[in-house]
Amino acid sequence: MTIALVGVGVMGEAVMAGLLDAGIDASEVVVVERRQERIDELSTTYGVRCTSLLDAVKEASVIFLVVKPQDIGTVLEEAASAIPVDALVISLAAGITTTFMESKLPQGIAVARVMPNTPSLLKQGMSVMSAGAWCTPDHLTRAEELLGAIGRVATVPETLQDSVTAISGSGPAYIFYIAEAMFDAGVALGVEPEVTRELVTQTIFGAAAMLRETGELPEVLRQRVSSPNGTTVAAINTLDDHKVREAFSAAMQAAKKRSEELGA
Repeated sequence: MTIALVGVGVMGEAVMAGLLDAGIDASEVVVVERRQERIDELSTTYGVRCTSLLDAVKEASVIFLVVKPQDIGTVLEEAASAIPVDALVISLAAGITTTFMESKLPQGIAVARVMPNTPSLLKQGMSVMSAGAWCTPDHLTRAEELLGAIGRVATVPETLQDSVTAISGSGPAYIFYIAEAMFDAGVALGVEPEVTRELVTQTIFGAAAMLRETGELPEVLRQRVSSPNGTTVAAINTLDDHKVREAFSAAMQAAKKRSEELGA
């Protein structure tokens, strides 16, 4: 199996590094990058081959498109004649539908659309995939195995991709926002900045680990921490008074709406 990566920016490099760490041999990976200094860097660091778009896709069984959304159409039009009919084309470009990709390719070529998120850079990402018209269960299995190199993978109907963007695509920023607020409040309470940073970081990390490891609902875990008339209840009541839950709901609705607008 030869894997082609078209576009090796931050996310493209994360995918490539994850694949190599997962055991894919560098000889099976070919990348497409325009800047010579970047080509030299990738070749030296990872030992992968760098070549032209047409040369990369014509030998590939899986093609990752990790370019800007506005460039997807051009890339597909240029590559269409060289892509093998049995190849799988996976786009990581936000808002680009499988229908759009299929319209640029010969009939029968399998495509899939993926929304990753930034923790993929640490192999702790959440990638959500949707299949195109010609994408078979075998194609999805292959894609899930490859994307598993950068984190967890879920498959949803494409009609849910805008909702997924609002949950996991933009989600890390929500957590960073909470961390930022906790950090500022902690410093205001008189705790040294470096100590506050460690407290906030480990608290969020530990809470996420509890969600993952226990399998419990967030509400259940929250209630276990909330002793009657205790400090946590006082804090949660204040958050409720400020309608934080409603604000989160409105924020995610706004993210979904914006994703729909960008897709259109």
